Amino acid sequence: MAKSRTVFVCQNCGAKETKWTGRCNVCGEWNSFVEEVEVAPQSKRATLTGSTPSKALRLSEIKVNADARIDTGDGELNRVLGGGLVPGSMILLGGEPGIGKSTLVLQFALHNRCGKVLYVSGEESIAQIKMRAQRLEADNDECLFLSGNSLETVLEHARNLQPDLLIIDSIQTLATDAVDSIPGSLSQIRECTNALLRFSKENTISTILIGHITKDGQLAGPKILEHMVDTVLQFEGDRQYMYRILRSIKNRFGSTSEIGIYEMLQSGLRQVTNPSELLLSNRGEGLSGVAVSATIEGVRPILLEVQALVSTAAYGMPQRSATGFDSRRLNMLLAVLEKRVGFKLAAKDVFLNIAGGIRVSDPALDLAVVMAVLSSNIDAALPGDTVFAGEVGLSGEIRAVSRIEQRISEAGKLGFRQIFVPLGNKKGITHPATGIEVRYVSKIADVCRQLFG
Repeated sequence: MAKSRTVFVCQNCGAKETKWTGRCNVCGEWNSFVEEVEVAPQSKRATLTGSTPSKALRLSEIKVNADARIDTGDGELNRVLGGGLVPGSMILLGGEPGIGKSTLVLQFALHNRCGKVLYVSGEESIAQIKMRAQRLEADNDECLFLSGNSLETVLEHARNLQPDLLIIDSIQTLATDAVDSIPGSLSQIRECTNALLRFSKENTISTILIGHITKDGQLAGPKILEHMVDTVLQFEGDRQYMYRILRSIKNRFGSTSEIGIYEMLQSGLRQVTNPSELLLSNRGEGLSGVAVSATIEGVRPILLEVQALVSTAAYGMPQRSATGFDSRRLNMLLAVLEKRVGFKLAAKDVFLNIAGGIRVSDPALDLAVVMAVLSSNIDAALPGDTVFAGEVGLSGEIRAVSRIEQRISEAGKLGFRQIFVPLGNKKGITHPATGIEVRYVSKIADVCRQLFG
């Protein structure tokens, strides 16, 4: 018989101790150890797999089907996955509670082009799932639903049905009889994921796992969980806004720089094919502190509205607040304006907001941030037909950015008349865009001189 022992496992990092301790020696978390019963492996792995070892092959003997990806029927999801769903891959989807993870996966299951789908829910009953499906106005006879939290039951149904896609909502609710601990513990999550991974690879069944996140915004469970799966997707966005972003954190079959943008509606999530038009639809004309920037997310150019408000500090310590933008980079840009350009902002409150609730880390947003702050500081509106794209250095220079032609072309498509770009990008433009004037600048003072005189 397999021997068992009692261990204490840290619920934050997965470290094990033979006795309870108040503070984890690995991650430093307090009161995170929980008592669990650990069963010796014995021959459990061999019985779960039930297959013989595969033969070692040379690189020339391995056959790869380049067209093996499956069209999901969702253009945004295809883009984030790198062109479609890879058969036998395992995907981990995380996000804040209520952000729309289950809606995204259920909508994908009901509208998919992958074939037979087995949707397993450990959080909702079958009736609750049907209520959400009716709201999404979809009906797919190829999608089968199962409610339960037993790993053995899920694997038994999957072996009998042999679906093309297996969806687990969520991995924290599954439990196996091989581990004597409560569902959601690190041992249960690790063992259930490992068993599903072996089943997925052996039967070439794609699997999507929905995972919870902690209060710090990280996926709950051991960090090894992210290393076990093939793709890690993050579904993010402010619940007060209608836009949601699907971002790839890890992808063994594609790029991690792609994003998918959705709009949350009463009938579900709608794909946003041209986010620039939506994000600029409510742009205020003739208002100070508003600038438009041409950014790049993955291979997609997006025009965003940057809003800034500069006012005299009512209290002793000036406030610095940024929404959708790195606050430390905002402090750096304000220091550059103070030191290099001569604007006195040390005694003023500065508030910055990226309209639409989208968070951007593109360095080319610097120039638009600087111009929005200066516009609000002197209370003079920027021209409504102007776009900015450029990185600002510590000496006040405007540095070159990548994919400048795509940024210029996107601005021209949306009807903007002029765009300010770094002088260092002039040599890289081989096909000048028509219908938009490109102004090359090398310093912040050059932009201020042309716009404010």
